[in-house]
Amino acid sequence: MKIARIAAAVSLAIAGCAGHSAHDPSAHAPGAARDAADGRELVRFPADMRTHTLANMRDHLATLERINAALAASEYDRAAELAEKRLGMTSLEAHGAAHLAGYMPQGMQQIGSGMHRAASRFAIEAQNASLSNDPKPALRALGEVMQQCVACHAAYRLQ
Repeated sequence: MKIARIAAAVSLAIAGCAGHSAHDPSAHAPGAARDAADGRELVRFPADMRTHTLANMRDHLATLERINAALAASEYDRAAELAEKRLGMTSLEAHGAAHLAGYMPQGMQQIGSGMHRAASRFAIEAQNASLSNDPKPALRALGEVMQQCVACHAAYRLQ
């Protein structure tokens, strides 16, 4: 029963994220490359950095899946560890964030930094859940991580 409640809460968090965008793509500088049919700002990276960035994003998504599985199993400390090491502020060097940032528009940088900060906040809430056995604050914090992902993917695309 508890796992069903957690799964329902995660579903609600994901649904809530889909309707929010912390970023207004219309706020970009004039002349930003946009595909009229797509509407997102085109971000051009050198080929090797594009490949690296896409691999990072796939890793972020896989990590979110692993975090969700850990939460469903009430393995809150495991969820916290995954979040901090793979998504949180301590993951920035491993993902090569510093050398990628120079190719990102400022808004994309801000969303990315926001995602990493939100992941670190989630890690704390997941650790708290292991003591309180109340996953709701952690689930809300995980929703904030996903809001950043949704906002970035809604506003930008790589080429």
